[in-house]
Amino acid sequence: MTGSGVPGTGVTGSGVTGTEFAWAALGGAPHLVSRVSAVARDGTLDSRLPVRELARACVGACALAGAELAARRSGRRAGREVPGVRVDDGAVATAFVSERHLLVDGRAPVTFAPLSRFWRTADAWVRTHANYPHHRARLLGALGLPADASAEASVDAVGAALAERSAVDVESAVDAAGGLAVALRTPEEWAAHEQGAAVARRGLLERGRLDSSAVRVLAPLAGDPLLPAAGLRVLDLTRVIAGPVATRTLALLGADVLRVDPPGLPELADQHADTGFGKRSATLDLTTDRRAFEELLASADVVVTGYRPGALDRFGLTAQALAERRPGIVVAQLSAWGRTGRGAGGAGSTAWCRWQPGSRRSRGPRSGPVRCPPRPSTTARDICWLRPYCARSRSSWTRAGRGSRVWRRRRRRRGW
Repeated sequence: MTGSGVPGTGVTGSGVTGTEFAWAALGGAPHLVSRVSAVARDGTLDSRLPVRELARACVGACALAGAELAARRSGRRAGREVPGVRVDDGAVATAFVSERHLLVDGRAPVTFAPLSRFWRTADAWVRTHANYPHHRARLLGALGLPADASAEASVDAVGAALAERSAVDVESAVDAAGGLAVALRTPEEWAAHEQGAAVARRGLLERGRLDSSAVRVLAPLAGDPLLPAAGLRVLDLTRVIAGPVATRTLALLGADVLRVDPPGLPELADQHADTGFGKRSATLDLTTDRRAFEELLASADVVVTGYRPGALDRFGLTAQALAERRPGIVVAQLSAWGRTGRGAGGAGSTAWCRWQPGSRRSRGPRSGPVRCPPRPSTTARDICWLRPYCARSRSSWTRAGRGSRVWRRRRRRRGW
């Protein structure tokens, strides 16, 4: 797919590399891209899709954002003295499939539940996501099946039910029930789809200034230059994979990250272990303990949200509301389908929604049902591009000195 014009590939249709494309979307100075070099290693992240190129571009943009922030905090002239960064395919590949190297009490983590897979329908294919108990229950409910059946029996029953229905019908029914299922589409079908057209009209990200308030100035960087975000406090209100991996990267860059989950819907334990390195974590019920959240917000520099658009609005967590209560805050918002179009409010994880546009041709299964492979997080662009957004936002914020910021992507230290 090199040359296809898809962001994140080695070269886009205009001849721009993935790193250049991402860096331009961030508002970065074009000449700084020359600071990025790559160590190519054949055989890493092999795929029919440009996974290796995507991963390399993502890490390159992220590392360059960190280098720029380090330069600013060290008193260097960011335009001339940003240190060079080297992206090694071997290290990138290891990080992008981190769950395959993780052991939890000596065992490999569980990455996909039995009902999370591809299924043959009467006319095409669907991909379901049922890793979380509530999503499993909603999938079975939408198909009129009992929620208390064994895993083996459920697989057989779901397969039989889906074989009698069209893929689009299944997608609509499960979505209406609050579950996750998506019909696989060709690139042409996705381009003609209302939501596909709505997303295509938007850029890689949207960014803007919420106010003109003075921001907290971070102290000069006196310690490890590989921790350019040291002292930065991040509230992590994300779920599943994309957001948690993005905030895990901020922690890697030195930020003090606190992940907050609702007590009634805890994260999957193995997934939490993989995406939680370097973070602190807590549970907090926003319906009953708003005071605790306001105390956390009062000392935060960045808030990252990863729920469907509008899901957190009733808690006063819109970007504008956060900026009013915490002037100077940087807000990064990640969602599966964007904030425009009929499907803007839809749920979806990157491990799931990546299969909709074009996957039936480029990577779709040929017979089924088919179990999903270990989580290929490298094919989720949302994971990739949110990381450098947060890092570079803080760098530009340091330079400008004023204004809360909002960034939207549609798809061991002192603590709190």
